[in-house]
Amino acid sequence: MRLWPLLVLSPCLLLAEEPAIDQIMARVAENQARAQELRSAYVYNQKIVARFHRTNGKLAREEKSEYVVTPTPAGIERKLSHFEGKCERHGKIITYGETDRIKGDLDIDGDLIRDIVTDTTGDKDSKDGLARGLFPLTASEQDKYIFTLLGQESLRGRPVYRVSFRPKPHQEDGSWKGEALIDVAELQPVSVTTRLASKIPVAVKVLLGTDIKDLGFAVSYQKFDDGLWFPVSYGGEFHVRAVFFYARNMSISMVNSGFTRANVTTKIAYDTGEK
Repeated sequence: MRLWPLLVLSPCLLLAEEPAIDQIMARVAENQARAQELRSAYVYNQKIVARFHRTNGKLAREEKSEYVVTPTPAGIERKLSHFEGKCERHGKIITYGETDRIKGDLDIDGDLIRDIVTDTTGDKDSKDGLARGLFPLTASEQDKYIFTLLGQESLRGRPVYRVSFRPKPHQEDGSWKGEALIDVAELQPVSVTTRLASKIPVAVKVLLGTDIKDLGFAVSYQKFDDGLWFPVSYGGEFHVRAVFFYARNMSISMVNSGFTRANVTTKIAYDTGEK
C-alpha cells in the first residue's frame, strides 16, 4: 500500500475541517445578535469602580457605583443603588456620596470620571451597557475590520479560536485592534481585548495639548445553564494628558452578577469571587 498519497492529502483534509475566518466571524455575528436578544430578558446587578491617579501615583479620585439594570424595549435602564466616592483636596482624602459630590473651581476629574463611566458602561441602546463600538463583533462593526485566524488553543478545558482584528485600510470608523477568543463549539466570544489602533495626530497634541496613551479595554463572557452568554467582567486603563497641565492614569472595572429573568422568579447565581 502506498502511503505517500495519504501523507500529501492529510494536511489538506485537516485544513478543510477548519472553517475559514469569514465563516467563523459570520456565525459570531449571528450569535451576537441572538445573545443581545436573550440579554433583554434579564435584570442584573452591576458594580463599577473608576479611579484616577496622578502621575506620582497618588489617588486623585475614586468612585464606586452599584446599579440595578433592567431591560427596556430599546435597551436598558440603570438605577443607582449605592454610591461612594473619595477625592484628594489639599493633601487630604475627602469622602462623599451621590448627593454631595465634591467639586472644585475647575473639577476636571469629577466631570471626566462620570463621562467615562457613562460612555463605556452606560450605553442605553445596548442590552448590556457596553459601548457597542469597543468590541467589534456584531455584523455592522465587523464590516470595518480585517480578521485573522491565529490558531486554536484550550481555555478552561474548552477549545477556542484565537482571532486578531485590525481596521480596514482608510476605515475612519474602525478605531481598535486586538484579539478575541472564540468558543469553537458555540462560536461565542469568551474574551476580547482591544487597543487603540492609531495614535492621536501630532497636530491635535500640539494645538490642544491632548494625548491618550495605552488606551485599551478587555471583556470576559460567561455561559449560563440556559444558553445565555453575558459579559460578566470588563475593564480598561489608559493615560490622559490634556490642556497642557492635566495628566492622569485612569482605570475602570465592571462586574455583572445576580442575573434574574425579568418575568420569572428563577435566578442565575454567578460567583464573582469578590468578598
